[in-house]
Amino acid sequence: MQQEMNQRLSDMTANAAHEFPPVNLWMGEGSVAVTAELPGIAPDEVDLTVRENTLTLRGERGSPTEDERSVWHRRERVYGKFSRTVQLPFRVDPEQVEARFANGLLEVELHRPETDRPKKIQIKG
Repeated sequence: MQQEMNQRLSDMTANAAHEFPPVNLWMGEGSVAVTAELPGIAPDEVDLTVRENTLTLRGERGSPTEDERSVWHRRERVYGKFSRTVQLPFRVDPEQVEARFANGLLEVELHRPETDRPKKIQIKG
């Protein structure tokens, strides 16, 4: 029975790791903003890349040191390597990306290239 419970909990941990880090995305007229929660991770431990209309976050969250005599009562936080790719609503200019990191929150603003922005057409009457 203990083995079965451990297996089920292990499956839940693997599923949670798939969705790390959680992200929010807002779209403006000429840019998109993405925020990601990265508690316990330093800014230099995060690899941020952008290509056309995708943003990828990669890194690794180290596990705490454990005493061999410790027995987990509850273990919900996941550790190890992570990678999250977010599909953006339009192509972005990789030269116009601003990233800020404070208190475990990564904020990224990605600007749309001027040539890809919709242009309003004047109708002559």
